[in-house]
Amino acid sequence: MAPLHLSVVLPVLNEAAGLGAALQALAALRARGAEIIVADGGSSDHSAALAQAGGALLVHAPRGRALQMNAGAVQACAEVLLFLHADTRLPADADALISEALAGGSRVWGRFDVAITGRPRMLRLIAALMNLRSRLTGIATGDQAMFMSRAAFEAVGGFPAQPLMEDIEMSRRLLTLSRPACLRAKVQTSGRRWESRGVWRTVLLMWRLRFAYWRGAAPERLAELYR
Repeated sequence: MAPLHLSVVLPVLNEAAGLGAALQALAALRARGAEIIVADGGSSDHSAALAQAGGALLVHAPRGRALQMNAGAVQACAEVLLFLHADTRLPADADALISEALAGGSRVWGRFDVAITGRPRMLRLIAALMNLRSRLTGIATGDQAMFMSRAAFEAVGGFPAQPLMEDIEMSRRLLTLSRPACLRAKVQTSGRRWESRGVWRTVLLMWRLRFAYWRGAAPERLAELYR
């Protein structure tokens, strides 16, 4: 099956250290017709210049991952949107996998399984539990490279303008349209967040934040706790 025309949106903020490598990893996808969009939230480093040098369409947006992803989506030309973190790497045939997953229209969005790179062995278990939880609940995280049809994105109004848990809320909105296509092919994402803060400390913090969000806590308050 021929891959659908795809727009990849990368929200970035001061990602100069790794953005060049991220764009290079997308070079083959771009050569096959994918559009690469970098949505910069006001970086003070060389992220914007690197995006342009790497052949990406640069979009300036207000700071905030949700706002940046929405701004990138507005400028996208493709019928399928993929939202990718700068420290996450797609499988080589991501475009074909997405095309197959959305073919027929029974699924209008989805995500990949994730593998977390890093030294602690616990990261492999964390990734496996993330994938299992997502498959059972239909809730995806940004680390899993969420993708969707443009029609689905527009039908739910895009990502909610909130500073945290925007991926959780977006999943809830998309679930009103269909269950996600949960691809077993893995994206590779950096474990730097877990390693810098401590694996168990980060896991417990995220559980606490998710439970509080489920109980109705304001995303602004949760963002303060996360920082």
